[in-house]
Amino acid sequence: MDSNNAGDRSGRLETLAQQLRVYEEKPDENEIPRSEGETTSQDSNLNAVSSTKRAAVLICIFEGNDGDLRVILTKRFSTLSSHSGDVALPGGKREETDADDVETALREAKEEIGLDPSLVNVVTVLHPFVTKIGMTVVPVIGILSERKAFIPVLSTDEVEAMFDAPLEMFLKDENRREVEKEWMGDKYLLHFFDYEAEGKEYMIWALTAGILIKVASVVYQRLPAFSERRPKFWSRSL
Repeated sequence: MDSNNAGDRSGRLETLAQQLRVYEEKPDENEIPRSEGETTSQDSNLNAVSSTKRAAVLICIFEGNDGDLRVILTKRFSTLSSHSGDVALPGGKREETDADDVETALREAKEEIGLDPSLVNVVTVLHPFVTKIGMTVVPVIGILSERKAFIPVLSTDEVEAMFDAPLEMFLKDENRREVEKEWMGDKYLLHFFDYEAEGKEYMIWALTAGILIKVASVVYQRLPAFSERRPKFWSRSL
């Protein structure tokens, strides 16, 4: 890559970083209303929720060889007790020693894939998603400007494989299918994205797919080409 191309790429990532730093997330129309006097994790501090019910994931964006924006994903070992064999974003449960959600996401990424936190420019934190079992999951968006400086070291306990995918694919109605589900009378869609990397096939679905649809919508400033119909429990206030 010549110096001009390198400069162009650096400039595009910096522009993206500036865009995301000033991003203000609008209230989710699916958010379940609270009763009068009830507080949420965001009322006092997003980090105030018990660490046993709080997690953070890192959406690490970098620029590919073709100039497209890509995101780092992992596949969990099939022998794990939870979410075995699933594709996931680097991340995990918050520990009491973590100062905030950003530290949780960066620490977990370091543990799982060997990503040095100093290589990641964290630009924004999105509103949390809440799982059916009440786990609050906070998406932390970071930019990896020097992809070649990142030498992956995968956790032998958790991560079977690491790969990257184009972020924009989560806005396209391609290699995607959906299944309608219901929760407390609310019908929603689960999205499944099929992707092949280095001869291996991966399926990105459920919460990971939902987070990536949201992030892609924020980055590219447009809605997906399909009906998203998110589950209302993702927007619960806890």
